[in-house]
Amino acid sequence: MNAVMPNVEVITGQVLVVDDHRDARESLADILRHGGHRVDCCSSAVEALAAMDRQSYDLVITDMNMPGMNGLEFIRRLEQRPHGAQVLMVTAYASVASAVEAISHGAFDYIEKPYRVEQIESLVQRALAHGQMLDGGQPMAPAVRGSADASANAMMIGDSEPMRALRARIAQIAATDETVLVVGESGTGKELVARAVHAASSRADRPLVSLNCPVLSAQLMESELFGHERGAFTGADAPRTGRFELAHQGTILLDEVTEIELPLQAKLLRVLQEREFEKVGSSRTIQVDVRVIATTNRDLRHEIADGNFREDLYFRLAVVPLHLAPLRERRDDIPALVEAFQRRAAERLGREAGTLANCAAQLLQEYHWPGNIRELQNLVTRANVLNTTGTITADELRPWLLEQDYLDQPDHGGAELPIGVSLHEMERKLIEATLDHFGGHRAKTAEALGIGLRTLSGKLKSYGYAPRTKSFSKAA
Repeated sequence: MNAVMPNVEVITGQVLVVDDHRDARESLADILRHGGHRVDCCSSAVEALAAMDRQSYDLVITDMNMPGMNGLEFIRRLEQRPHGAQVLMVTAYASVASAVEAISHGAFDYIEKPYRVEQIESLVQRALAHGQMLDGGQPMAPAVRGSADASANAMMIGDSEPMRALRARIAQIAATDETVLVVGESGTGKELVARAVHAASSRADRPLVSLNCPVLSAQLMESELFGHERGAFTGADAPRTGRFELAHQGTILLDEVTEIELPLQAKLLRVLQEREFEKVGSSRTIQVDVRVIATTNRDLRHEIADGNFREDLYFRLAVVPLHLAPLRERRDDIPALVEAFQRRAAERLGREAGTLANCAAQLLQEYHWPGNIRELQNLVTRANVLNTTGTITADELRPWLLEQDYLDQPDHGGAELPIGVSLHEMERKLIEATLDHFGGHRAKTAEALGIGLRTLSGKLKSYGYAPRTKSFSKAA
């Protein structure tokens, strides 16, 4: 299959830049505007707080060292008020300790000066995607420990037997410090479950530091996990604190842990066993107290059999496994999920949500949902954006459903499914068929599947599609 991908689609948002240095402020704003973001600038934290009373933002980027109210005090103030924005701290290495404290007060991440354009662009994308995943960018209640934790609990909607069992298991394991492996298909809410575990734990007042494994190369992955010293490799112009060190006395979330390559898996195993590591380019051993939560959408037993994942690492990660049921196995929750997504769509659009016709509600109950909750949320949002009559019908929804042949029709007992084909292979065939259908258009493929662009990129990489400058092509 010759799939040629277009330019990478980016998430754009409303960004507030806070910095008392005019040149630095305008330089960052220019980078963001070039990336398609809408940007406002403030020269002080006090001015920024006033701006946030007038305007909602998806992302706030603040400098650390500012006269009057510094960046850390600014983030503490934001923690006490509803705002719904992700927050990034810009800091010099000398104030990394303050940046770590900022994360404990709700900041998404920090970046050290001097930074490269591609570094800030990547971090902005991660922050915006994180915000979208959590709650669609809606403001959250103030003074809640970790706004993401509140969102995680809100997203765990439903009273089906799988959801009741999941909530009971979370309550049972949260109070421990044991390592948790969250397993489920794409779109089932694995990261939100991980955040719920952290929020209910004794570490809830400490950072939850996450790492999205599929988007990083092997070299960058090691640096992100363990940090590096200046000069450790080409481009290491300044030292960096790794995620494990940032998560000290808190929790680290390794999202899609199967994307970590084998040589680095051995180093990760040592951290889990000994609770210590060395930065890249350093011989000094650092000890950490960290709870580890990992997620995966793959069958790790198959990955072990195929030689892609270490068996000893699997046993270290799967101390307490949590399995998330796909949406097709918890159909009783669909009405409650639809109602919640309708309400959020109405809030974002500033108008009444469309009424779901009976035929549309029945269609949603019968559909197979290969993209799970994420696909349902996208579908409900799209329907409310495009509907003009006030009533959402089945005919409006049906063209957006990917697997037309997977509707469970009572007259013939459901669609005929291939026998003897692994779930992993079926997923691959579905992705490749969708990719072909959209002429290699990655953004359309991800939207149709109900998954994120980063998730799609990670899967294509695992299938042998090598990333190019502006396209994907099948690796030789």
